[in-house]
Amino acid sequence: MAADGEERTSVRTYVPEYQKENWQSHADELDMSQSEFVRTMVQAGRSGFEPPESDTAEDSASAEETEPRSPDANPGGNGLKDRVVEALADGDHCDWDDLVAALTDDIEQRLDETLQELQSEGRVRYSGRHGGYVLDE
Repeated sequence: MAADGEERTSVRTYVPEYQKENWQSHADELDMSQSEFVRTMVQAGRSGFEPPESDTAEDSASAEETEPRSPDANPGGNGLKDRVVEALADGDHCDWDDLVAALTDDIEQRLDETLQELQSEGRVRYSGRHGGYVLDE
């Protein structure tokens, strides 16, 4: 059971499709879900905005009651940085394409496993007639 004030709720926003695709791509690079990515970026963006200092006791009391930071502001860690260091650990030079391949080689396997899982749950199916996957709802 979550402590008071730690219950989670969803937040919806509408952004242009290209922006969502960019966010998803960046989240994938960081090995984060899109929700984790958006939450992390919002928290990071807000971290520089502190309430203004005030001289009144009432304002000081309300400043002490400001919203706490999310406990998981960086839930995925910095996995990409670690993976780049690991890819370069053998001492050989890697060009851009080699680094991209080293960092994304598991995406196909992850996608395959995820699609198999979604298919076994009955949430996605492959349509040979249409040549692709589709939600099965």
